[in-house]
Amino acid sequence: MGSGVLCLALLLACPGLADTETPWCSPVKVKYGYANCRTPQGGYYKNVLGTRCDIRCQKGYELHGPSQLICQSNKRWSGKVLCKQKRCPTLSMPANGGFKCLDGAYFGSRCEYYCSPGYQLKGDRTVTCMDNKVWSGRPASCVDTEPPRIQCPSVKEKIAEPNKLTARVFWDTPEGRDTADGILTDVILKGLSSGSHFPEGDHKIHYTVYDRAENKGTCKFLVKVRVRRCVKLNAPENGYLKCSGDGNNYGATCEFFCVGGYDLQGSPARVCQYNLGWSGVEPTCTPMNINVAVRSAAALLDQFYEKRRLLIISTPTAANYFYRMQLGMLQPAQCGLDLRHVTVIELVGVVPALIGRIGVKILPPPLALQLRLLLRISQNNFSLLVMDKHGMDKERYPFPATPAELFTLIDTFPLRKEEMLLQAEVGQSCP
Repeated sequence: MGSGVLCLALLLACPGLADTETPWCSPVKVKYGYANCRTPQGGYYKNVLGTRCDIRCQKGYELHGPSQLICQSNKRWSGKVLCKQKRCPTLSMPANGGFKCLDGAYFGSRCEYYCSPGYQLKGDRTVTCMDNKVWSGRPASCVDTEPPRIQCPSVKEKIAEPNKLTARVFWDTPEGRDTADGILTDVILKGLSSGSHFPEGDHKIHYTVYDRAENKGTCKFLVKVRVRRCVKLNAPENGYLKCSGDGNNYGATCEFFCVGGYDLQGSPARVCQYNLGWSGVEPTCTPMNINVAVRSAAALLDQFYEKRRLLIISTPTAANYFYRMQLGMLQPAQCGLDLRHVTVIELVGVVPALIGRIGVKILPPPLALQLRLLLRISQNNFSLLVMDKHGMDKERYPFPATPAELFTLIDTFPLRKEEMLLQAEVGQSCP
């Protein structure tokens, strides 16, 4: 038997001899790890037949392969091991942002999130790959929390238009701008829109715009409308006035009127001007002065044109029953006659004993005769004639008429309807 065969037989028969022999397996080398080996007999060499090695990896690495290796009779270890660096799952890229990592996604790597302009980070800005292969903290997201921007115009001031208490104001509709994706909803207006007629005073205009994340942007401005005003006018004594607009605003017109029996002197209408002064001169109401020293009946009637209505009473004698009855009915109705701007003319008698009278003024006989002839009034019978302010013959009565009948007739005249409205506004009436 050869010496090599003898030695192998002795080694198998007496395993303890291997402890003092040459190492059997190659040394165990674990990159990024270490091996804890022990021999069956506690010998010096750590890789003799039967040696067992427990394999461990450094922190941040994980073992791939068996955790224990055995040196076998074929001079090979019972398996292969490898320590691989631990790796966390790949991070998801946040919408509207991103992240930067040091050392990728391996153990100990730090990743920092960032967001695109207009977006804010929600969650942990920095995460670290832990030993258990999970990321520390919460994965971040980028959200749009910044409100959109909208710029309103500055304060708008305007003077009310002539003879109005309003002004039409225009401005450009403000446009919103989103700091994120630029997508906005419609601009919402609170208040009157551009081009509207704004009344006097201050008016708040409020614009609102939303982005897709429902962030709200707002802007406000004031529309100021001012009314230029003159000093308030007063009605003249024994008269009244009617004004347009607000009575004393720029462009307003005030018309002046006198009560029955008075004539207007001065400007019949005045306008509030831009310089805050009134046009014309201040009017007054003076007692009507009837000139009976005229040459013709037409000249006499011209004095009443557009001023007074006439009630002409003609009688052949002062003792006439109808005449006396008519005067008796009109006497207590004087206020109603003045309210309706009625002047009474009496033609009494026949030629050559004919006289005329307007109140306390006596008409010369020739003028009274001309008046009868011009108006075709009979001198032989009682007659009552109603004329309007334009000298038109409106009604003739062959017998006395009651004040109620006369007032009902006169109140149907077109000019009288306007007068009634004015007198109602100023509170002019008879008791």
